[in-house]
Amino acid sequence: MNQTKTLSEPSDFAGIRDWVFDLDNTLYPHHVDLFAQIDKNMTAYVSALLQMEREDARRLQKQYYLEHGTTLQGLMIHHGIDPSDFLEKAHAIDYSALTPQPELAAAIKALPGRKFIFTNGSVKHAQTTAGALGILDGFDDIFDIVAADYVPKPAGSTYDKFMSLHRVDTKKAVMFEDLPRNLTVPKALGMKTVLLVPQNLETTIVEWWERTTGEDDHIDYVTDDLTAFLKALV
Repeated sequence: MNQTKTLSEPSDFAGIRDWVFDLDNTLYPHHVDLFAQIDKNMTAYVSALLQMEREDARRLQKQYYLEHGTTLQGLMIHHGIDPSDFLEKAHAIDYSALTPQPELAAAIKALPGRKFIFTNGSVKHAQTTAGALGILDGFDDIFDIVAADYVPKPAGSTYDKFMSLHRVDTKKAVMFEDLPRNLTVPKALGMKTVLLVPQNLETTIVEWWERTTGEDDHIDYVTDDLTAFLKALV
């Protein structure tokens, strides 16, 4: 059985050459609550599209998310929507809650090898978010939902597409994520896996799919402080 660790150990990461990071609730802390704005926008989109009350729209939004990986994928499959329009409206948010994180930026730049953002969001959203955090120039590339042909994590084909595009040696790579289910495939591919959890997890309100269980053998490390975790490695 895999034993999850909470502290990073430099020797465990000595051979890592590709560092892959999810975006939302991973490169910034959960308590910033930026994604809550996106979530609200998605509910409004579903409500307007299908002429549903907000509560019913939110219920359907979450159903699509659970069944298809993203609300967008569900809407494309069942309602044939324009994905670019959806992404534009979903990410029409206020980014002012994000502030420059010079220590995180330095820690990312100090990592040996390549660094990537791998997100179910859009490149524009990733660039704006990482730019506000002051960490954008630390990354080699952004792989977004468009590059994935709108097939989101945790689909295995999307990880394969990312790995193939960037010629990633999974035995020398690590994935940072805030959703346990999105680390299952990376672990199976031979990557190290790190789960980001909210600070004060026990008192933070999160959805059930954001929580770990006693059967998360695909998670090598759990941390609530990405900056401290990375600084310990360099």
